[in-house]
Amino acid sequence: MAVTKADGPRAARTVITGGRHIADTLFGGITGGAAAVVLLIIIGLFYQLIYRSWSSIVDNGLGFIFGTVWNPSQGMYGAGVFIVGTAITSVSALILATIVAVLVALYLVEIAPSWLARPIGYMVELLAAIPSVVYGLWGIYVLGPFLVNVVGPVITNTLGLVIPFFSGTPRVTGLLPAIVVLTIMIVPTIMAISRDVIGAVPGSQREGILALGATRWEMIQIAVIPYARSGVIGGAILGLARAVGETLAVTLVIGNRAAIADSIFAPTYTMASVIANQFQEADGPTHRAALLEVALVLLVMTFLINVVARLLVWRVTNGQRAVVVE
Repeated sequence: MAVTKADGPRAARTVITGGRHIADTLFGGITGGAAAVVLLIIIGLFYQLIYRSWSSIVDNGLGFIFGTVWNPSQGMYGAGVFIVGTAITSVSALILATIVAVLVALYLVEIAPSWLARPIGYMVELLAAIPSVVYGLWGIYVLGPFLVNVVGPVITNTLGLVIPFFSGTPRVTGLLPAIVVLTIMIVPTIMAISRDVIGAVPGSQREGILALGATRWEMIQIAVIPYARSGVIGGAILGLARAVGETLAVTLVIGNRAAIADSIFAPTYTMASVIANQFQEADGPTHRAALLEVALVLLVMTFLINVVARLLVWRVTNGQRAVVVE
């Protein structure tokens, strides 16, 4: 059938429109399928951990979360000691790392010249590429003796005289080395995100504050930090998520004792380290189910951390918008 001049463009438009419709449908199906795969993986993780640890959940109940006695030989499983150890190491490392990372990011963006900021930024980011086993070995052979001979006596002779938690005998392995190693490991993550969000602050804001006679510190305090606050919080929460789940480096330096640390120098356990240490040598199905329940608790904690992070960023962002509108 011959195509007339009037029908030619209309037919061409129909073919192009149909082609675009097929391509859009195909693209939507592929992206939707990828999103569904991620969702199914998360659901599968929760399902498998719940299914394989169900016997421990039924036998121990809430006592598993709040109990502080872990003795597989006597059938006593209380993960409270691991939860406390994880919380202390992760939160302490988060506070120290956030302070250092934000200061480094402010220096790189606001103070350092470009010829100096780039190599320093690369060196800090290089810390994220170091394997965790290297951090662990460094913590045992370098950091541990330094803390015992130099930092430990200073802490015990100052803070230890006022706060009992900072007293005791410094050790090569224990809570303090684990906190320091985790701090170093999560600094690159927080610093990289903080540097990007600080660098994204519009230059007009800086110039406007400086034009009013503010000093550089006042400009950073008024124009930069409030604008970048949500990004810094997001970076800090990502660092916390890594600190909570870090396994090998912490296992090598934390001392691995199933007891709540009564001193910053005392050995203890984290949830990830007890799984790594005991899973392959579990005494039986009950012990293995208890370790899988520890993994389930760790997964739930990580999930809640990410939810809280999103809520904090949402709240801070809305607060900034409200201030701008006013």
